[in-house]
Amino acid sequence: MATMTATLAAPVRATPARLPHGAGFWIIALAFAAQMAFCAVPTPLYAIYQQRDGFPTILVTVVFAAYAVGVMLSLYLAGHVSDWLGRRRVILAALLIQVLAAVLFLAWDGLAGLVVARFVSGLGIGILTATATAHLSELGAATNRSQGGAAIVSTFANLGGIGLGPLVGGMLATWSSRPLVVPYVVFAVLLAALAVLVAFVPETVERREERPAYRPQRVAVPAAGRGAFWAASAAAFGAFAVFGTFSGLSSTFLVGILGQRSHLLAGVAPFLVFMAAAVAQVVTVRLGTRPQIGLSIALAVTGLAGLGVAAVVASLPLFLLGGAIAGAGIGILFRGALASVAAVAAPERRGEALAGVFLIAYAGMTVPPLLTAAALSVWPAVGVLVGLAAFAAVLVGVSGSRMLRR
Repeated sequence: MATMTATLAAPVRATPARLPHGAGFWIIALAFAAQMAFCAVPTPLYAIYQQRDGFPTILVTVVFAAYAVGVMLSLYLAGHVSDWLGRRRVILAALLIQVLAAVLFLAWDGLAGLVVARFVSGLGIGILTATATAHLSELGAATNRSQGGAAIVSTFANLGGIGLGPLVGGMLATWSSRPLVVPYVVFAVLLAALAVLVAFVPETVERREERPAYRPQRVAVPAAGRGAFWAASAAAFGAFAVFGTFSGLSSTFLVGILGQRSHLLAGVAPFLVFMAAAVAQVVTVRLGTRPQIGLSIALAVTGLAGLGVAAVVASLPLFLLGGAIAGAGIGILFRGALASVAAVAAPERRGEALAGVFLIAYAGMTVPPLLTAAALSVWPAVGVLVGLAAFAAVLVGVSGSRMLRR
């Protein structure tokens, strides 16, 4: 009776029901993949927007650059806040931001609406990537899943999701009578449903009663390994330049060089690049950093050379094969760049050093595609693609070689 009285006298705050950690792991993986896919859905739709609104190719890359700027800004301002706010809350916020972006795509016609929607989508991705990666690692550890296994799932959710987005967008655009509506409605419903599920996923970070004073994400260059840092950053810049160009301009090259106007094909090309990058990262996970970098240089240069030849001979199969091979090499190279920076940075500054690499990488996703689009207004598409492939091959070769010497 005394125990019952004490219980009644001291009410316990109810805690919401939570799913098991194993189920939470797969829900977070799905939420991660779905958001990365959503950010890439517009890729095969840019040609339709151009036809509808009548804007030139360079504005396609402005739209894409708005996304990259959103990612960089969010990464810098809020990429680290889940360390004290909690993983689940930040992932929920990212999902709701993507739902808002979907609504903007649907409700705001014209170029300005497209730019704003892409920028908002980038804001959500900036707070998502590091948070979801950390949450998957922590949920995996709670279920005795190996760190390697959690990393493989995270890789596929990230790069695989980006690859699936254009494919799904291209399929929906091909089979639907409303290609600029249906993809966003489908993803808005999916993302909203995932937000409900994520609300029941276990939290892995104890929320602090006293939050630390807010500061933006610090970016630090390790003094002892400055040469290695800049070599790795140059490699990351080159890798994301290729990723960004394929995401923003693959349909332009398909039309201008190969005469292919299929929306499905415009989704297949970036799908092959990103999926090859994801698969290559998984297949080579047991290789040491130096063998990885050597292999990545060989694959990237070979694939980029194939893209250049495909432009000259107007070969669709070679264009797709070259993109896939280059994607595999660039995927491995980017992982090697991150590993190189992590190795030379002091443990207490590692996150700050990696933040610097990511910011430089996203600059690569912004500047080269803009320059490429500007070049397309002056020179023929064949010459631009050959020049881009040659520039990327030189950048990858030089930066990768310097990484090997460090």
